[in-house]
Amino acid sequence: MRPRRPVALALLAAVWAATACGAQRGPGEQDGALAPSPVKAYDINPLPRDKVKDGGTLRWGLVDFPTQWNRNHVDGDGNAVEAVTDALMPRTFRSDERGRPSLDTDYVTNARITATSPRQVITYSINPKARWSDGKPITWNDFAAQWKAMSGRDHDYRVDAAIAYENIQSVARGSSDREVVVTLAQPFNEWQSLFTPLYPSATNATPAAFNSDWINRIPVTAGPFRVERLDAKGRTVTLARDPAWWGNRPKLDRMVFRTVRPDQMVRAFTKGDVDVFEVGPSPDDYARVREAWDAVVRQAAGTQYRQFTLNGESPVLSDVRVRQAVAAALDRRALMQADLKGLGWPTVTLDNHFLMNSQYGYQPNAREIGGYDPALAGRLLDQAGWKMSGKGRTKNGKPLTLRFVVPDGIPPSLAEAQAAGRMLQRVGVRSEVRKVSFNDFFGKYLIPGDFDLAAFAYPSTPYPVSGSFDVYADGERGKGDDVEWYSNLGRSGSKQIDQAMYRAGSLLDPARVPGLLNDADRLVWKEVNVLPLYQCPQGVVVRSALANIGAGGFYDLRYEDIGYAS
Repeated sequence: MRPRRPVALALLAAVWAATACGAQRGPGEQDGALAPSPVKAYDINPLPRDKVKDGGTLRWGLVDFPTQWNRNHVDGDGNAVEAVTDALMPRTFRSDERGRPSLDTDYVTNARITATSPRQVITYSINPKARWSDGKPITWNDFAAQWKAMSGRDHDYRVDAAIAYENIQSVARGSSDREVVVTLAQPFNEWQSLFTPLYPSATNATPAAFNSDWINRIPVTAGPFRVERLDAKGRTVTLARDPAWWGNRPKLDRMVFRTVRPDQMVRAFTKGDVDVFEVGPSPDDYARVREAWDAVVRQAAGTQYRQFTLNGESPVLSDVRVRQAVAAALDRRALMQADLKGLGWPTVTLDNHFLMNSQYGYQPNAREIGGYDPALAGRLLDQAGWKMSGKGRTKNGKPLTLRFVVPDGIPPSLAEAQAAGRMLQRVGVRSEVRKVSFNDFFGKYLIPGDFDLAAFAYPSTPYPVSGSFDVYADGERGKGDDVEWYSNLGRSGSKQIDQAMYRAGSLLDPARVPGLLNDADRLVWKEVNVLPLYQCPQGVVVRSALANIGAGGFYDLRYEDIGYAS
């Protein structure tokens, strides 16, 4: 199991947004069938294709320019790579705004479970029209090669994550080259997450190809657009409508992805160099955007969540009662209001570790642990032997002091840590804010466990078990007292949590999965290795006439439908 890559506050500059929003329902939802989202799930100005003009160029602003364009590579896991390659590469399933997957029939006309005993078997029928840009058909070989590369068995492949692929036992040819038969070693109900995006077999044939062939180039595609020019020096990518595309003809002629410094993005928009970009989280950025000509901010709940991690191996936090007391002492609503002040986003805390507020199946499970209750915090600390002595708590003559590690140069992180420290002081817990180099924050402090408290953001996906399992999984015991925690930076867990997550990920009855996820979540709340704060809002600035683009949240944009309203 490979480490996830948490997202620090500085990297969220393009994801937070400002808006007040109401409850949303997805298409086809009926009263009582699904609880409405407490936050806006997406905001893209959806229009039918016949209401969108043919032609035109869209200029898309990016804040960084990648060198690695293989999205399955550990260095290719970024927002800019995703924004570009979503127009170019195949997928098996796409997500709606509530995180519910549906088949992408442009690439796969059918995908179903064809056996459950003795092993779960999934059979894919590839669209007979689907071809790579070099003219080769998309076949079962592409699926098999990606499985072998992503399985984690050959560590020379620098894969982003192997957690879903390592459960595959075999990938075989079906009745033809266009049929894929995938056999799983164990039941896995999030199998729709596999093979998205799909890369050609040549990319996955060797570690050298996987690691190097997509550096500063995109050699093969299979989407509604093709690469017209990739200018690494000029930091732009130009995509043009692909005449060989077999699906709906793209509305736009071209899309130009241009790298612009964040502090220059509004000016670039005003000059006409950029038509769409993600806006930063500061009130000043928001105000500047509102003053720009023809600017509309589309805002919705994003796919990252802000949280505090509590180090369960820290001597002062090894007692679960102390971790629970810290959670009860922190006013999460007040912290959220301070973080997002001036952005107009509703104060809705995130009360679930697996499912976001806007996601299908979301249920608040915080209960007393996540509720602001200083009196409860005091009682828990008393039970753990930390007694008040003057203005602070001590045990065996030692004061209860927590090290709150923050990345230097990120003022909102420092302000957040200081606010949390004042809340903890009310129940007798001292905190020391330790500023460390931004580049050292994870590698030298969080991953080795040299901290008590830390705040950052985790990504969320439409696949909550496979996306979050390693964050909450119990450690593996080695020789002596050694424990390997992998990506569980909170360093606490239990067999009960692992079993609950396994049940939620292996049950093949989709109607029962949300209930099992919430069962697991209630156990995680009691353990308190991660204290969720809120689902980070997303804001995207667009030209007013643009349709089918904006703040998508979990929604996978259909690039062939993006364009200007007629």
